[in-house]
Amino acid sequence: MPEHSPRALPEGDPFGADTLPYGVFSTPDAPEHRRIGVRYGAYVLDAAAVAAAHGSAYADLLDQPVLNPLMAAGRPVWQAVRAAIRGWLDDGQADDSFLPLDEVTLHLPFEVADYVDFYASEHHATNVGRIFRPDGDALTPNWKHLPIGYHGRAGTVVVSGTDILRPNGQRRTSEGPVFGPSTRLDIEAEVGFVVGTPAPSNTPVGLADFRTHVFGVCLVNDWSARDIQAWEYVPLGPFLGKSFATSVSAWITPLDAFDEARTAPPERTYPLLPYLDDSKAEPGGIDLRIEVTINGETVSRPPFASMYWTAAQQLAHMTVNGASLRTGDFFASGTVSGPEPDQLGCLLELTRGKGPWLEDGDVVTLTAWAPGPNGTRIGLGEVTGRVVPARTS
Repeated sequence: MPEHSPRALPEGDPFGADTLPYGVFSTPDAPEHRRIGVRYGAYVLDAAAVAAAHGSAYADLLDQPVLNPLMAAGRPVWQAVRAAIRGWLDDGQADDSFLPLDEVTLHLPFEVADYVDFYASEHHATNVGRIFRPDGDALTPNWKHLPIGYHGRAGTVVVSGTDILRPNGQRRTSEGPVFGPSTRLDIEAEVGFVVGTPAPSNTPVGLADFRTHVFGVCLVNDWSARDIQAWEYVPLGPFLGKSFATSVSAWITPLDAFDEARTAPPERTYPLLPYLDDSKAEPGGIDLRIEVTINGETVSRPPFASMYWTAAQQLAHMTVNGASLRTGDFFASGTVSGPEPDQLGCLLELTRGKGPWLEDGDVVTLTAWAPGPNGTRIGLGEVTGRVVPARTS
């Protein structure tokens, strides 16, 4: 293979043939033509173009402005398309369809149907409980019996690279509530899961059906305005303090790419009810190594393998009451934190609630990788966002 070939990846590149994440892109010469691409190293493979050139039966699915039609096609199609792309890469048939990553525009890769955010890290929940309830129990009585979550705002999920406008809202002061820009703007390093195959109402998705329904995985920064949140969240939970922006990666890594990174979750404190009992199921944890930087400085390395509740359990709990699943449904893990001081996934924990908080102009970036076959790394596309000043009128 020639050294200048896009297929000649640098050693250790996490976006090789074992990763192949999907995204949606456009080019300067045709900005209105959004189509599906696959990241390979520092390039984007124009999957729609190479599929059309080879008369693939999946060409129409790949020439789409969002991933939703491909995701709705189901797991057998996902596997067939992934195998076809690998074949085109292996025999060089895709060499004319690579575009440099820095010459394309990346877009939100899927149309978000519903968004649910969980609270699945015992370390995070314990740390936050100790900050907010120093004289009480850190964990609420239900926490180790079910995955705690809340319904988020799908319309403010944005793609990595989108500026984050500092939110306005009410916050409490010693003289009463005031309105204005949040002064305690925070990050939340999370991992998201994107639903492909839908499920009708009153059809709970069991643990064994997780792979049938979940298309892929991405990084998430679920920005939080802690002062707005603290004033509003009793008794109903997060609202304006969370709904202003949720940043997701431009790349969705297929779930099957993480087979080598599967790991058992932490030992459970209490026996789980049958629909959540994964003691005899496929290991539901994923050994993801996350890194959080602010203005280029690493502030944390949260380990996703430490999460108490798995994504399969979260999906089972989301649907056990009869709720339907739609293509494009999206659920996130909640803040990922580990047991060590340098493994905390938000500033609230890192500073024990005292700050400093994010300032205007700060740039937050999340990256991550997982172990792959034969010592390779499986990459997740980065999530980055720059804080810009609040609107004043």
